[in-house]
Amino acid sequence: MALDGPAERRGEVQVAMGNGNGVAPLQASRPAGRPSAATAPYADRRLRLNPNADHKPQDYSDVRGEYAPVVYSALERHLPPSLLDVDRDVKLHFMREILARYWPQGERNKVQRHKEYRQRILLLYKPLHEELYNMRPSAFFLPTFLEAVRSNSEESFRNIMTEPIPGVYSFAMLQPTFCEMLLEEVENFEKWVHAMKFKIMRPNTMNKYGAVLDDFGLEAMLNQFMEQFIAPISRVFYPEVGGGTLDSHHAFVVEYGKDRDVELGFHVDDSEVTLNVCLGKQFSGGELYFRGIRCENHVNSETQHEEMYDYTHIPGQAVLHRGRHRHGARATSTGLRINLLLWCRREMKKYQKDFPSWCGECQREKRERQSQWVKATKMAFLRGAGGAMI
Repeated sequence: MALDGPAERRGEVQVAMGNGNGVAPLQASRPAGRPSAATAPYADRRLRLNPNADHKPQDYSDVRGEYAPVVYSALERHLPPSLLDVDRDVKLHFMREILARYWPQGERNKVQRHKEYRQRILLLYKPLHEELYNMRPSAFFLPTFLEAVRSNSEESFRNIMTEPIPGVYSFAMLQPTFCEMLLEEVENFEKWVHAMKFKIMRPNTMNKYGAVLDDFGLEAMLNQFMEQFIAPISRVFYPEVGGGTLDSHHAFVVEYGKDRDVELGFHVDDSEVTLNVCLGKQFSGGELYFRGIRCENHVNSETQHEEMYDYTHIPGQAVLHRGRHRHGARATSTGLRINLLLWCRREMKKYQKDFPSWCGECQREKRERQSQWVKATKMAFLRGAGGAMI
């Protein structure tokens, strides 16, 4: 079965190494290549090739900048012994200078411009619904969903879910009042941006409409959303892509309909796990079509019949899938459809070396090799048996 078109990887403003959620300015530091007096004695030190497994890194959760805190924690294990016991600020400055050598200046400038854009919005924008900006589980989520998360077991999750094809889960999730408030907040933000003559930053390279929710203050709430309500589910159903260690997110809304985006081409997401929830409003069409999970090597390989599935959106209903599960959106034929997307990520992506455990095409090739080996073994046995009879 041929694909609907080449799968694209959806881009966004943050670069891959960015945490996607920091808004605080960088702590003061000197340009790369000009170490401070404190770090000068260590300027000629080299990183360890293999990490120090016995070393416990310091806490970097309060650090905001180009990189997620988990990057500093992981890199600290590679520091030379002479740096392991020095002050955290010295280690942090040393690691930033190392990382700066591998991040092009153009990318750093792009991220800095986005930070300044976000900081300006946070300073000037007045929210319409203040209650959206702090996590209130009973007001945001349906009781059935909250009970499943509280029980935190595969059985409790499966009791509220359907799995129409392997790896795609659908379940009722959001309260209607939450959907309405979020829709109104996004509309209010877009009107404000237009009135202020700001250029709104769109969610990714494929959507011309919609907004990044973190840009106007919802970052902290949505981080709790991911950590407390999505990560427990991902830990059960997506361990092979780091579902239990998700540590950053990119959250946005997309808008489809007349005078909006109409459809979305065939692609994979820039995420490990994607949550897609329909907020409303009245619409027809717009189905998601899924076409199999693929690694980078097989992203444009053919779709097998059993991998094909079309999902119909219902307001308040969520669909959860791997970011590498190829999909697209059919045309929204009437009305306006608005969806909340939460791309959940793991910054340290060691799991990607193990493609055969989750890529549909890798698995198919493995089965084919096994089948050929069995056939060859049988033929060899038959030839040997025939020779023995003679």
